[in-house]
Amino acid sequence: MHEVQTITPEEVQARLEQGETLHLVDVREDEEIACYGKIPEAIHIKMGDIPNKLSYFNKEDTYIFICKAGVRSEHVCMYMQEQGYKAINMIGGMLYYTGKTE
Repeated sequence: MHEVQTITPEEVQARLEQGETLHLVDVREDEEIACYGKIPEAIHIKMGDIPNKLSYFNKEDTYIFICKAGVRSEHVCMYMQEQGYKAINMIGGMLYYTGKTE
C-alpha cells in the first residue's frame, strides 16, 4: 500500500489565492455540497462515481481530493494511486477549509 501524500486546507487556500491552478476534486455527496458549499475551483465527482469517471482524469496531472473530514478522500487517493494516477489528500477536509466556497 502506497502512502498517500497530503496537503493542508491552509496550503490549498494559499495556493489558490496566489493564482495557482490546482486540480481539486470534491468527492462528497450532493447534500453535503448543498449544505456546506464547495471550493469554487473544485469539480464535484461523488466518491462512488470515481471508478466510472476515470476517463476525466489525466495521468500527467496531480489531483487533490477533498471530502468533509479527509477520510473518504484518503480512500479515493489510495484507489487512484492503484489506477496509476497522482493523488493528494486534503487532510481535515472541508471542516478546516476557511477560504471561499460556493
